[in-house]
Amino acid sequence: MESIIEVNDLTKTYKKTDAVKHITFDVKEGEIFGFLGPNGAGKSTTINMICTMLAPTSGTISINGFDVKKQKDKVRESIGIIFQENTLDEKLTANENLMLHCRFYKVPKEKREERIREVLEIVDLVKERRQRVETFSGGMKRRLEIARGLLHYPKVLFLDEPTVGLDPQTRAHLWEYILKLKEKEGITMFLTTHYLDEAEISDRVAIMDQGEIIAMDTPAALKNELGGDIIELSTENNEKALAEIREKIDGAEVSMEEDTIHVKVASSDAFISTFIKTLTIPVTKLNIRKPTLNDVFLAFTGRKIGEAED
Repeated sequence: MESIIEVNDLTKTYKKTDAVKHITFDVKEGEIFGFLGPNGAGKSTTINMICTMLAPTSGTISINGFDVKKQKDKVRESIGIIFQENTLDEKLTANENLMLHCRFYKVPKEKREERIREVLEIVDLVKERRQRVETFSGGMKRRLEIARGLLHYPKVLFLDEPTVGLDPQTRAHLWEYILKLKEKEGITMFLTTHYLDEAEISDRVAIMDQGEIIAMDTPAALKNELGGDIIELSTENNEKALAEIREKIDGAEVSMEEDTIHVKVASSDAFISTFIKTLTIPVTKLNIRKPTLNDVFLAFTGRKIGEAED
């Protein structure tokens, strides 16, 4: 696949502090590209530079073959943006919001009605077309913002924390619409998130921390790099069990978080069959899982994403 976004040696400096530090990556046409990292990692700063809303200190960016610095209007015609914050006019109806956007992007008059109905069908809001946005739920507003971002047929749709503040059920429903959209329209999607389950659906993920891209690959490849299994267990005396595990298992990565011991081993089968039988402390809880993207972040930074945000 050809690259629709190309970023080379991109940097943004504020008062001698680099918020984004010489990052280079590309996004392939038609893929979902995930930007994963804690709040303050530099994700939104990067998106703002790519979307022409913030001038880079140095480096180059091109979208759909257009230079972000020299051809801003062409870049803006090529993209749609779903911001973290609600940017709808809530006193207007859904239809009025979309019609206003059509005018901003100079959608031909004869095509506006057709486009509006088309995008409302995608997000399942046709029946609510004449209702004021102030009557919508949070999930409905996000769906309407996605519809608005599609009106001018963008090549790339930017989703900056699209489900922040939504309950889990609404988040899941919103992603159903987003994935349906990708399948139907083939639009390239650039997603920033700190929700690990959202990053999992990406074709490729770039993990960002403190202004730098520290890893980039498919979610499966990033997790496979760690290898092995994660054993989570609790015992009647975790401190003693932790010491015993460290004494009896050579080379195992062992840590404790709250009331759970975490052990990273090459094979959970070998661990269970040999060690648990010899553990002198009674086990009260046992769970086996594969590495997650949070484990990948931990391996590269020494912190979990939640800890990085704190």
